[in-house]
Amino acid sequence: MPDTDKQDNEHGSAPIRPTADAHLLAHPKPVPKKEPDRTEPWRVFRIMGEFVEGFDELADISKAIAIFGSSRISPSDRWYELARDTARLFAEHGWPVLTGAGPGVMEGANRGAFESGVESIGLNIELPHEQSHNGYLTRVIDFHYFFVRKTMLVKYASGFVFFPGGFGTLDELFEALTLIQTGKITNFPVVLMGRDHWQGLLDWLREHPQKAGMLTGEEIDLCYLTDDPEEAVRYVLATYERGA
Repeated sequence: MPDTDKQDNEHGSAPIRPTADAHLLAHPKPVPKKEPDRTEPWRVFRIMGEFVEGFDELADISKAIAIFGSSRISPSDRWYELARDTARLFAEHGWPVLTGAGPGVMEGANRGAFESGVESIGLNIELPHEQSHNGYLTRVIDFHYFFVRKTMLVKYASGFVFFPGGFGTLDELFEALTLIQTGKITNFPVVLMGRDHWQGLLDWLREHPQKAGMLTGEEIDLCYLTDDPEEAVRYVLATYERGA
């Protein structure tokens, strides 16, 4: 396994700073039975502390919408404006907005909430290259571990809206769908914003996993596809009210 302390970034510049997740997932070094490694067990307390902080900081949130999407777009991008509009429409119904606290789609969503006077919450994650918080947050919580942050996003959101994005966005999407599929969460709407962007993925799921018997059509239909922020809000609110 490469030495994470010495890896260069994709531009070949300064060394990448290993994150807490990287340390946690690193292959352990063999330790003699009479000399137990005390580093790993104590790491549990840091993880526990993140859960305690997250639960405490978000205890007053009864419903919120989590909005995901690429951090690599600029404020001039149409997805930025659509995220801003979508957050504003949720704000009109009193729904706070949760994002990953970063730039791009996340900033657009937080901006829409912030400008509308509802809670604009960022759940930031430690990355090898520091991700700065966007400037439209009413509160922010920093996490070292992805799985703790994911728990907070699911626990305190009552629905997800996914804009176009990369691996992180896809990771959150399939995490949510798996939790719904396995009955871990219920009455949890998942909206895919952007037909042209997402339709190919849904077609692939039907053409391959569904035809092979690995997924059902009903499971794929857990994704609600639209181009319209108003339609997205109506769908989320209707699903929430059915389960309330």
